[in-house]
Amino acid sequence: MSNINVVVAYHSGYGHTAKVAEAVAAGAKSWHTEVSVEVIKVDSIDEAGWAKLDKAQAIIFGTPTYMGGVSAQFKAFADATSKQWMAGTWKNKIAAGFTNSGGYSGDKLSSLQYLATLAAQHSMIWVGQGETAPHKQGLEQTSPDDINRIGSWLGLMTQSNNESPEIQPPQGDLQTARLFGKRVAEITSKFNK
Repeated sequence: MSNINVVVAYHSGYGHTAKVAEAVAAGAKSWHTEVSVEVIKVDSIDEAGWAKLDKAQAIIFGTPTYMGGVSAQFKAFADATSKQWMAGTWKNKIAAGFTNSGGYSGDKLSSLQYLATLAAQHSMIWVGQGETAPHKQGLEQTSPDDINRIGSWLGLMTQSNNESPEIQPPQGDLQTARLFGKRVAEITSKFNK
């Protein structure tokens, strides 16, 4: 296996999405010793950050969901990718995405659909969530420790109560994020043999 470069490109308003980004990165790194991972904050990206994105075999986009969509800072980054779009720089790279919101639903699907559309605009290959949602019976509720407790398939969804990023999102969501990063790294390696 040749060295695989994965970049997690995200915006975080209060620190919760940053915590998810770190978990996704840790999961990608855990897949194999030949995987290198960079984590880039898109609201302070510089030329070196753009170069890392252009060099990567996989880009995992991350954003909080605000008012039913991606954050303004992430949207500004996405709009700035027009140079890569014009040149086809990201064509056939692996892409994936994640989002966090305070609400259990929070209309996070809208954000994931936006991220998938961004990837499609760049002719990237989208990777969705691979972990099965919990199957509960009767009145049994999902637990914060459950993997993919929100039941997303298009990408990774996490939820944070209105508490500090030291406490939220819960461990099940962070473990789901690690598994998601690992999945993206594994699929990237299959496409880059």
